[in-house]
Amino acid sequence: MTEQNFSSMRAAMVESQLRTSDVDDQRVIAVMAKVPRENFVPVERRAMAYVDRPIPLSAGRALNPPLVTGRLLKEAQVEPGDKVLLIGAATGYAAALLVALGAQVTAVEEEGGPDIAVPGTTVTRGPLNAGAPAGAPYDLLFIDGAVEEVPAALVQQLGEDARVVTGIIDRGVTRLSSGRVVGGLLGLSSLSDMEMVVLPGFGAPKAFTF
Repeated sequence: MTEQNFSSMRAAMVESQLRTSDVDDQRVIAVMAKVPRENFVPVERRAMAYVDRPIPLSAGRALNPPLVTGRLLKEAQVEPGDKVLLIGAATGYAAALLVALGAQVTAVEEEGGPDIAVPGTTVTRGPLNAGAPAGAPYDLLFIDGAVEEVPAALVQQLGEDARVVTGIIDRGVTRLSSGRVVGGLLGLSSLSDMEMVVLPGFGAPKAFTF
């Protein structure tokens, strides 16, 4: 497949997936129209780079559909100079978009997880739910997938009024959610149901039953 083919597919993604589905932030649209998503997809699946569904990666992980990434970026309201804690960086596609928007990105990925090579990104390897406390405080927590809950360990790494975007798993449904940290506490609101990849290691504590 040629570069021209990928450019056409990228343009079609913008017009048919993003603009028609409430991704109306022009800065987000501009970077997603420019960054080559095919470079962040396994070679054998590059033809699927712009399909609106998760793309399988190694070790049971997957890359979110483009629309999910676009909606997360829109709700994140990224400003140049923002310090971003990116959880579940996968192959680095979201990291590349955040850097293109002017953010300083610390990307967290599991040991043995997908390779990440994005200029301007600091990569930390370890449990996703532990974050990267050495770089705290952050202005934005960008969880690139769905979790049952946002752990306190991540909230504690955020500054006052920091933004948070993520997917929350609610009774088997993944919901795009966003919120802010006020007084050290995170308040999240659900925005819409969306098919998102589920990140490992974020199970909510099970309630005790008699």
